[in-house]
Amino acid sequence: MLINLSNRSSQPELMDSFEEPVTSLQLVFQDINRVNSMLGGNKITINAIQHLIATSQKEKYIVVDMGCGDGHMLREVAFYFRKHNLNGEFIGIDLNKNALEIARNNSKDYPKISYLYQDILTLGEGDLKCDILINTLTMHHFTDDQVLVFLKKFNSLARIGVVINDLQRSRWAYYLFHLFSAIFIKTRIAKIDGLISIRRAFLKKELLLYASKLPNVSHDIQWKWAFRYLWIMKPNQ
Repeated sequence: MLINLSNRSSQPELMDSFEEPVTSLQLVFQDINRVNSMLGGNKITINAIQHLIATSQKEKYIVVDMGCGDGHMLREVAFYFRKHNLNGEFIGIDLNKNALEIARNNSKDYPKISYLYQDILTLGEGDLKCDILINTLTMHHFTDDQVLVFLKKFNSLARIGVVINDLQRSRWAYYLFHLFSAIFIKTRIAKIDGLISIRRAFLKKELLLYASKLPNVSHDIQWKWAFRYLWIMKPNQ
């Protein structure tokens, strides 16, 4: 019998309550980062940032990564800025202290990156202004009500735009991930959470419903390989 993905799952992911040693968490992140690199997920976010920069030339950009995990995506962004001689300051925010420890250790070659321990949902609108705010594979961890709360906060914090990169809820994605993980993913947690993530992910009509509740913001939602949605939000001028 085929899996029913008509509604978002509320099953928590194992990573959301991960209490094993930092070394074990690092192995899980290595699996996640390998998958994102192989399937081109990071390029989706980088290309979106490139688009936002092209629409608003500045001498310096502040980029915030909400739900930064081990900082891999933020290091990719910092490397892009360095490669293209762009001036940037980069801030990663997460609620997992062990992930932030890994992020800091892995970011020693990037002095312009800093990390903060902060709950996204309690972040005040005036606490952390930035130019570009990114959120990669984090939104699906939240309930529909929570998603709307932090999307509104994101758009109040970002002067130029917000970039969301998250999963499509799809049977194709679910069953293909089964095969992919058997070959390329080593840790049990990454294999299990990958499937839960797809069940917690989104249909485009659901993203459009969120968008309809965000006034004074322009929305561009595009499907991307592999089974991703790129959502770029910009304040209406």
